[in-house]
Amino acid sequence: MASKPGILTDWPWKPLGSFKYIILAPWITGSIYSVIVKDAKQWDVFNLAILPLMLWRILHSQLWISLSRYRTAKGTNRIVDKGIEFDQVDRERNWDDQILFNAILFYLGNKYFPGGSHIPIWRTDGVIITMLLHVGPVEFLYYWFHRALHHHYLYSRYHSHHHSSIVTEPITSVTHPFAEHIVYFALFSLPVSTVVFFGTGSIIAIAGYITYIDLMNNMGHCNFELIPNWVFSIFPPLKYIMYTPSFHSLHHTQFRTNYSLFMPIYDYIYGTMDKSSDTLYEISLQRKEETPNVVHLMHLTTPESIYHLRVGFPYLASKPYSSAWYLWLLWPVTLWFMMLTRIYRRTFVVERNRFHQLRLQTWAIPNFREQYHLKWQKESINNMIEEAVLEAEEKGASVLSLGLMNQGKELNRYGEVYVKKHPQLKVKLVDGSSLAVAVLLNSIPKGTTQVLLRGNLTKVAFAVAFSLCQKGIQVTVLREDEYEKLDKSLGTKSGGKLVISKSYSSCKVWLVGDDLTEKEQRKANKGTLFIPFSQFPLKNLRKDCLLKMANHAAIMFLLKCMVL
Repeated sequence: MASKPGILTDWPWKPLGSFKYIILAPWITGSIYSVIVKDAKQWDVFNLAILPLMLWRILHSQLWISLSRYRTAKGTNRIVDKGIEFDQVDRERNWDDQILFNAILFYLGNKYFPGGSHIPIWRTDGVIITMLLHVGPVEFLYYWFHRALHHHYLYSRYHSHHHSSIVTEPITSVTHPFAEHIVYFALFSLPVSTVVFFGTGSIIAIAGYITYIDLMNNMGHCNFELIPNWVFSIFPPLKYIMYTPSFHSLHHTQFRTNYSLFMPIYDYIYGTMDKSSDTLYEISLQRKEETPNVVHLMHLTTPESIYHLRVGFPYLASKPYSSAWYLWLLWPVTLWFMMLTRIYRRTFVVERNRFHQLRLQTWAIPNFREQYHLKWQKESINNMIEEAVLEAEEKGASVLSLGLMNQGKELNRYGEVYVKKHPQLKVKLVDGSSLAVAVLLNSIPKGTTQVLLRGNLTKVAFAVAFSLCQKGIQVTVLREDEYEKLDKSLGTKSGGKLVISKSYSSCKVWLVGDDLTEKEQRKANKGTLFIPFSQFPLKNLRKDCLLKMANHAAIMFLLKCMVL
């Protein structure tokens, strides 16, 4: 949101939320109806092409999003060496609004604009005119409109919303207030409306021009340099007519330079080109893959879980283990990914984080949850984990956290197998659950003498119960089946500190898992402290109780101690 939001900041369909695409229903229904009732020779091909074009734009953008996040996580050719803030993820979530907006205007133009219907598939003259109009009026007008947006009045009310993202992603390119998009559409439609009005337009010219705009927008905001310098060596004048990701990145970090759309020539002409453009370009090209201090090794749960990763759909990442109806439409892509993982069979980087000088990367093993229960898959999985350990060693990582569900003991005795096989290893292997246990124990208030343990008993839950009993803290459970499992695991090591009770009111500290019900939560005393031992916080927490998530400072302290 801009610092002083002006009029027409929000999109008109914001109240509709995820149902916003229902706006297109009348036009899509009309297109389908025309196909049914009309002869094929009477079909308006351009009208029928609007929906596929919209879907192609969504797919095109998503491919850029995934590529950008993967490349920036690895670090190769990265431009701005910072992470993405949570606010930016939320702010850029509705990046498809402008695609919906364009689709509506195309449907309206198809019906009401002169020459907007029954447009031919190809016309050479229309393609040439479209290119010339972009190079001339569009680039020139955009440059001056963009400079106007940086005037304090318009910047504070509109354009600051876009510039809130210092570290850009492809979808940053279309994160603007509604009012700005109205002007952008009017500007970019200049070549299209001209050729259509004069009868030289074509479907390929329109679709090609829109794809070009999307391509250059996404590329310019991808935060990794991908244009090789030999391109400019072969044809030096190209630097004036095609920008690079590093060129536009400087506009987001310096604000008052590099205003051009896709052609830097106007920055050269009017003296607004950043003097460090060439230097940053060369530095970005030479940047090598990042060397992590800490690597967290994990695996996928289901074939659909690839979409829950950061390289997938951020919206789904906030809803783990859940599915969405539209994922069924992506089953061809899911199947292709499964086949690719069977062939590739190597870990890949899915995320990176930086805490001061501590560099962390998350690597994924291309195996799914069910495969860990198959004995014939054990050797194959262990080989991949071993390769990941050796790769982390080669890259100079100090710590590798094996966050591989509850199968670590059965697979490799929590990494002991690799330490014995490679005694020269310098990287420290840490079971991810052990790290989680240490953090959880640190989260329990000092002086606590009794805790209530309730939830799905994971490896972390068993380890926490054991550690608390060893410290002389009473662990109370409510269900007989949970008590029997814990008692069988701990035995005499519990020291009599593991008890079963039917009372909810005796404990002020609750360690809770995924399956804690709202009914059980309501039985807690006012002011009860809930500490989740699962990966995710409680839903619908009582307002008169407290929630304490894992202490990130403790995590960083433990990791830093291991690194040092």
